[in-house]
Amino acid sequence: MSVKTNLRVGLQQRVLPTYRVPFLEALGDACPNGLYVFAGRPRPEEMIVSAERLNHAHLTQTVNYHLFSPSSSFYLCWQSGILDWVKDKQPDILMVEANPRYLSTRRAMRWMRERRRPVIGWGLGAPPLSGALAPLRRWERQSFIHSLDGIIAYSRRGAQEYQNMGIAPQNVFVACNAIVPKPEKPPQARPESFRGKPNILFIGRLQERKKIDNLLYACAGLPEPIQPHLVIVGDGPARATWEALAKTVYPETEFVGAKHGSDLEKYFDDADLFVLPGSGGLAVQQAMAHGLPVIVAQGDGTQDDLVRPATPQQPGNGWIIPPDDVPALTDALRCALSDVAGLRQRGSESFRIVLQEANLENMVKVFIEAIEKISHQLVST
Repeated sequence: MSVKTNLRVGLQQRVLPTYRVPFLEALGDACPNGLYVFAGRPRPEEMIVSAERLNHAHLTQTVNYHLFSPSSSFYLCWQSGILDWVKDKQPDILMVEANPRYLSTRRAMRWMRERRRPVIGWGLGAPPLSGALAPLRRWERQSFIHSLDGIIAYSRRGAQEYQNMGIAPQNVFVACNAIVPKPEKPPQARPESFRGKPNILFIGRLQERKKIDNLLYACAGLPEPIQPHLVIVGDGPARATWEALAKTVYPETEFVGAKHGSDLEKYFDDADLFVLPGSGGLAVQQAMAHGLPVIVAQGDGTQDDLVRPATPQQPGNGWIIPPDDVPALTDALRCALSDVAGLRQRGSESFRIVLQEANLENMVKVFIEAIEKISHQLVST
């Protein structure tokens, strides 16, 4: 990693999932004077596998106190000990999740501001809010975002949403959300025709918002000659419900449970197409690194930067469909599985995007650029 900063960097996270470890290890390598991470533990019902240690950064684990469910409009979180942590680690710059619901974060931000040390937020964006509390939440979010010295968005859409809130464009950065580095070698060559039934792969936590039920119905609605073998990798609270539904709606479905690391390689290599029918999307970048074309439901904007429909200027690497739209998903599957040559071409474009653009190295580079630029701005004012 060529880009580095000489600043001591503090970084706050509500929780530290294991999929975020490669990024933090790479960021730690780019912070030779120390990367200090502060994170709490997830609720048991969230079924998030959290990291217990970091090799290239210093991890402090804390207790999260929750008020209401994380999916509720009323949700609030307090992270015990964050002020003591920031006093002890003395970061030159602090990076925090750009979420006003984490109330304790403000204590650390206030401590940094009193010492004229910058604070950078990072988040998905600032989409429209709805519901009875929308005006209050909008004001709260506006106040929180404007208290930051800079902000990193995961997507161009998110960056635009922050700018629409009045954040100066030069203080908004875009770091494509990535969980794997640049591939060191090209993906395995896939045959010009399917090996029997085409293989469709899904990877993610099995919760309602992932919309696996839509994928089951869409596969069942395909013409019989292109109906795929569907592999569902992951675990979660909706697994039993979807397994029961699959037996009735689409028996050609295999639930293999949660897989991590090298155990995932076989599933990527065997797949012809990766599909994400609901929200989320980190596994999309991982699938693309294995040369897979992708179908995703439109969501928080991160998909827009990864998945690119075909145009006269570029081949495209997949399809973005409206959320919760079974007919649109069925049509995208039919289009993908009816043209094997086109599917392989889109897979090649997926690999190119990860190789040249959407990878851990570029994500770290943007974080370091933001750290250096915001720090220099504060010193010069």
